[in-house]
Parts: sequence; structure tokens; C-alpha cells
Amino acid sequence: MATTSSHDADTCKRGDAALTRAFRVLGKRWSGVVLGSLSPGPAGFRELSRAIGGVSDSVLSDRLSELTKAGLIARTVDEGPPVTVAYALTESGRALMPALEQISQWAQEHLPPDVC
Repeated sequence: MATTSSHDADTCKRGDAALTRAFRVLGKRWSGVVLGSLSPGPAGFRELSRAIGGVSDSVLSDRLSELTKAGLIARTVDEGPPVTVAYALTESGRALMPALEQISQWAQEHLPPDVC
């Protein structure tokens, strides 16, 4: 039988469990930027790579897989020809956009521009 540490129990009691779960996904570098880049609408891998800039193909691929698994984005394959793959926000992903916009606004107001 697994035991729960007092820290884990305290976290759940304070109601931070949901925030912890959210940041397990959103706290990874590039996750929020990928989601924000899909806000205007569906995009392919190359479109996302160009829009984001600075993210490696392997990291972008990892983030897309993780965000798909988390149910925040959907991956659609069009058999073509040619075969194309597009990524789009799911309903859950779209529901997150107001929070990401608020975080962006907070960063503009409270973080120095050189913090990356």
C-alpha cells in the first residue's frame, strides 16, 4: 500500500492539487507558447516551428505529443495526396486561452523584458 507524505496531503488540503497538475503540463518550456500559437487556428508542424522560433524540432514534437495526450490539442492527418498533419486546440485547449492571455498580460506588466 502506498503511503502519502504529509507534504502531499497538505497540498491536496490547500486545493493546490489542480494547480500542480496544470503546471506539470504547462510548466514545461514551450508548452504555453505552442498553445498560444494555435490560438488563431490549426497549423502544421512547419508553421508552428516558424511561428515559435527557437524551439528545436525534437522539442516541438515532444510538446505536441504531450499536449495531445493531455487533451489540449488534436492531431489530424489528411491522407492527401500529399499527406498533411495539422494541430488544433481542443475545447479544453480553447478554454485555457483566457488564462494564458492573463499570464501574458501579467508578464508584460511585472517581468523585465530580459527574463526568458
